[in-house]
Amino acid sequence: MKLHRLDAVQKLPVSIEKAWDFFADARNLARITPANLGFEVTSELPERMYAGMLITYRIRPLLGVAVRWVTEITHVDEPRLFVDEQRFGPYRFWHHQHLFREIPGGVEARDIVHYALPPGGGAVRRALVAPRLRQIFSHRKDVLERTFGPWTD
Repeated sequence: MKLHRLDAVQKLPVSIEKAWDFFADARNLARITPANLGFEVTSELPERMYAGMLITYRIRPLLGVAVRWVTEITHVDEPRLFVDEQRFGPYRFWHHQHLFREIPGGVEARDIVHYALPPGGGAVRRALVAPRLRQIFSHRKDVLERTFGPWTD
């Protein structure tokens, strides 16, 4: 199994607590996911995220075909990090670290995603999956800038 890695970093002009409150609320997942993916949370969501929490959703990543996805929040260290891992879904392996670090003037939000596709997925990754993941994180960056304001040095 070949693991692939995606890194994304964004600086936000807000406190670490405000950034945490936004990201720890799974209801915001739909806000930061491009509309063309048809993302829909299908499980009830608690007020606060916790280790062991399961989130189920439907996503339409390709040609409008719905795919069920189940992730588990496996680690929570408020307000510094949380990890979600796929339990059922389109990937053979999915491990997503969300890291938050206070910096002068705000917070740095870093995502480290390790993922693997089913066997034979190399061409699919290059042609579809990697560009789609970049698009998702680019969209998320735009939404966060509209929500919290742009970072200025």
